[in-house]
Amino acid sequence: MIKIGNIELPDMPLLLAPMEDVSDPPFRHLCKKYGADMLYTEFISADGLIRDADKSMKKLDIYPDERPVGIQIFGGDEEAMVRSAAIVEEAKPEVLDINYGCPVKNVVCRNAGSGILRDIDKMVALTAAIVKGTKLPVTVKTRLGWDDSSIRIVEVAERLQDVGIHAISIHCRTKHQMYTGSARWEWIEKVKANPRLKIPVFGNGDINTPEKAIDMVKKYGADGVMIGRASIGHPFIFREIKHFIATGEHHAPPTLQERLDASRTHLLKSVEWKGEKVGIFEMRRHYAPYFAGLPNIKPFRSRLVVAPTVAEILEIINEIELYYGKEENLVLAKAPVPVYLGYDA
Repeated sequence: MIKIGNIELPDMPLLLAPMEDVSDPPFRHLCKKYGADMLYTEFISADGLIRDADKSMKKLDIYPDERPVGIQIFGGDEEAMVRSAAIVEEAKPEVLDINYGCPVKNVVCRNAGSGILRDIDKMVALTAAIVKGTKLPVTVKTRLGWDDSSIRIVEVAERLQDVGIHAISIHCRTKHQMYTGSARWEWIEKVKANPRLKIPVFGNGDINTPEKAIDMVKKYGADGVMIGRASIGHPFIFREIKHFIATGEHHAPPTLQERLDASRTHLLKSVEWKGEKVGIFEMRRHYAPYFAGLPNIKPFRSRLVVAPTVAEILEIINEIELYYGKEENLVLAKAPVPVYLGYDA
């Protein structure tokens, strides 16, 4: 059993990574349904929270069926981060998470996200202030370092533990790598080899098969895995990993019917949460990954991304169902891991 504060997670827990414009309540609902043990929100701007900005405040929404949930915040100003932590506490998540991993320019230039990896002392001081200012268990998601010449993740994990964080998730790339190249899981092993480190360490980056998830834990020593890009359009990955852990065998791929049902659920919950206009618009990025690998899907997908009403979108999804039929033996090409251009993964 893995513990974060008073939260009890199963051995080798599966966590949904915080992904901007992806890890919202509709998507979290599906990931929870298919086996995610803990969910993280999209990251939320500390400045937005203290200004009471509508978009930032909306991201605090948590629904009972998705717990345990961690709310993630980002920012480079200590006062703003501490004040925003108090606002997050009122939303009653199980965990407050700090984003020290975002490599995107407009975040980094504010010394937020992975920008703070250039100043580890500031990172530790900011974390200590947040831990002191909230009753919630605090966790951190970070990267290996700013670049190859400044990887200090073993030291960072220990120092953050010493100021009071309860767990750390490590995306095994540097800021300079962005989302390119391979994640270097050997650094998880080095962090876990530190005899002073007692908090859980979750590995993140390039985990897109059950075998890789098990390797991250069994070979490199992670306490659990955090999955980002591989879940986009494929929340079934959590089910697949759990089935493989339990049986040593691969779960059958999701059927066409399961993909269709997931896309319908995602659409309806998006509209319910965001309103029809925004819900429809933001759902458009998800159709390609949901239906990746289907032969001759392009004409349907082209219509899905311009359809203006829920009724029309549902009708197109019904047409897809009729076109391909309910043939159980339909062979679907394996969907590629989506290119993710958001702020974390």
